[in-house]
Amino acid sequence: MFTGIIEEIGTVKEVMPATESLELVIAASKVLEDVHLGDSIAINGVCLTVTSFTEDAFTADVMPETFHSTSLSKVRRGSKVNLERAMSANGRFGGHFVSGHVDGVGTVSGKRQVENALYMDITYPSECASYLMPKGSVALDGTSLTIFGVNEKELTISLIPHTQEETILAQKAIGEPVNIECDMLAKYVERMVNRQPEKPSSNITMELLERNGFA
Repeated sequence: MFTGIIEEIGTVKEVMPATESLELVIAASKVLEDVHLGDSIAINGVCLTVTSFTEDAFTADVMPETFHSTSLSKVRRGSKVNLERAMSANGRFGGHFVSGHVDGVGTVSGKRQVENALYMDITYPSECASYLMPKGSVALDGTSLTIFGVNEKELTISLIPHTQEETILAQKAIGEPVNIECDMLAKYVERMVNRQPEKPSSNITMELLERNGFA
C-alpha cells in the first residue's frame, strides 16, 4: 500500500529486456535507506518487488502482465521515474490509498502554465471513466492528485510548484504515456453496488449512498 506522495526521482541505470518482460536497475538514494530484499517500491505508480540492491541502486522484475498494462515497457536507460516505498503504519498519510496496481495508461494531451500552477490534460482509457470525478482522487505515475476537471475523454489536474519539482509529471511532453490508478474506494463502491448475487446480501444501493452524501 502506498500514499501517492513521491519520495524521490530515480534514474533507470539498466534495462534488461526479454520478449514480454523486463529487469530494471534503478539508481536511488532515499528509498534505499532501509531497504530489504522483497520490499515493495512503486516505480511510476507500479508496485514492484526489490530483488537485489546496492548502496545506490536496486533491481526489480517487470512481469508480462505489468509489461503490457503499464508504461514501464517504455522506459529506457536514463529515464527518470517516480519512487515511493510502501507506507509504514506509524507514518503520516498525506495522499490517498494507492495500491500500485495500474488501471490503465493515459496520454498527456495538453499543458499550460496558469500563475504558479501547471495544468495538465490527460487522455484516459474508457474503462477508467466511472471512477473519475471533479475533486476526486487519482494517482498519475504514482502521484496522488486531485482531479481539477473531467470530460468524456480527458481529465485535468493542477500541479503546485512543489509537485512540479519533486515528481516527473511536469517534465512529461505532449504524447507521453502516464500510468493511471483510479481511486480504490470508488472501485470498491461500484463493485459492491453493481454486484448482483442470487440472494442479495446487502440493502446498499446507489440511491441510498447518494441520499446520505456518500456518492
